[in-house]
Parts: sequence; C-alpha cells; structure tokens
Amino acid sequence: MSQEPELSADDEMRPEYDFSGGVRGKYYEAYRQSSNVVVLDPDVAEVFRASASVHEALRLLAKIAKKTAV
Repeated sequence: MSQEPELSADDEMRPEYDFSGGVRGKYYEAYRQSSNVVVLDPDVAEVFRASASVHEALRLLAKIAKKTAV
C-alpha cells in the first residue's frame, strides 16, 4: 500500500508541491504594516487610470492645501 495520497482528476496540486512545513500568516503582520494599498471607487478609477496620475493630483492638492492653510 502506497503512502502517497490518491489524486483525483479535479486536483490541480502537483505532488512535488509540499506545503506541509508551511506557516500560515508568517508574514501577515509585516505586510500589513508596510502595505499602502488604496482601492479607488470606479468613478475615480475612470479618471485616474494610472498611479502616476493619482500621485500627481494628490501632490497638487497637498500643495494647494499648504498654501491656503497659512
């Protein structure tokens, strides 16, 4: 009797992939602290198609805000 599990036709995981020693969430906290993911609403995403345009708009807005705050 073989100790390897039987794979069904639906199983896409190859036998050479072994995650038995993996640790769930090992890097979760570090990722959460350093990630700056921002999800745009669809109407805003239509206007700002690339991150560069978002950065440019926010920098301009910050510059205007600094001038009016003084």
